[in-house]
Amino acid sequence: MNRIDLEGRIAVVTGGASGIGAAIAQNFIASGATVVIWDLERAEHQLGEFLTTDVADESSVGSAMRLTMERHGRVDILVNSAGIAGPTANTWEYSLFDWQRVQRVNLDGTFLCCRAVVPAMLRHRYGRIVNIASIAGKEGNPKAAAYSASKAAVIALTKSLGKELAAEPIAVNCITPAAAKTKIFDAVSEDFITFMLSKIPRGRFLEVSEVASMVAWLASTENSFTTGAVFDLSGGRATY
Repeated sequence: MNRIDLEGRIAVVTGGASGIGAAIAQNFIASGATVVIWDLERAEHQLGEFLTTDVADESSVGSAMRLTMERHGRVDILVNSAGIAGPTANTWEYSLFDWQRVQRVNLDGTFLCCRAVVPAMLRHRYGRIVNIASIAGKEGNPKAAAYSASKAAVIALTKSLGKELAAEPIAVNCITPAAAKTKIFDAVSEDFITFMLSKIPRGRFLEVSEVASMVAWLASTENSFTTGAVFDLSGGRATY
């Protein structure tokens, strides 16, 4: 795991209690940052500070932001890692309830957290935002239309927000990882997991530490020019 200089930075990591988010939080702490995790469930071995937060709920996000500002006075880094896969089903068989639930967490959650944090970054005149999208947002996965659509929207949101803030010392980027073995696998079938592995030319799943290493650089002061960009972590799967 790389060690980027994040000394003294205040970082919010949504979904940081497990999986990719937890790996990112661990890397940030090792790199000198103070990490505040916004998540619904506290991990058994919690890293950093923890605020119970439903990213899909406007009032919950607002409360988490107020508490974070009261304790630390600013937010330098936001990583939107909270997300759900939703069930696997053909698009025409997908329930509206499940479709909307995936969009609320993956897309609305990213939007609400960005909307809450950006004004503070503008006042402080510094910020780094990294949104966790997915290779599914570029290519679309069969039987995962809700997830694929939500992650495609996260990519577009990243590009829009990056352009809006390009004249400010704030960088907004996203990554498009291939599948990593996290608890999100619990929501999908074994056949679907096998399918996802077959699509990765590297022949293996992504390691969460590999995600954390890329995100650490994107969240650093060194990333002073790139914004509104999409960084591939697909093991050779991505075609653009």
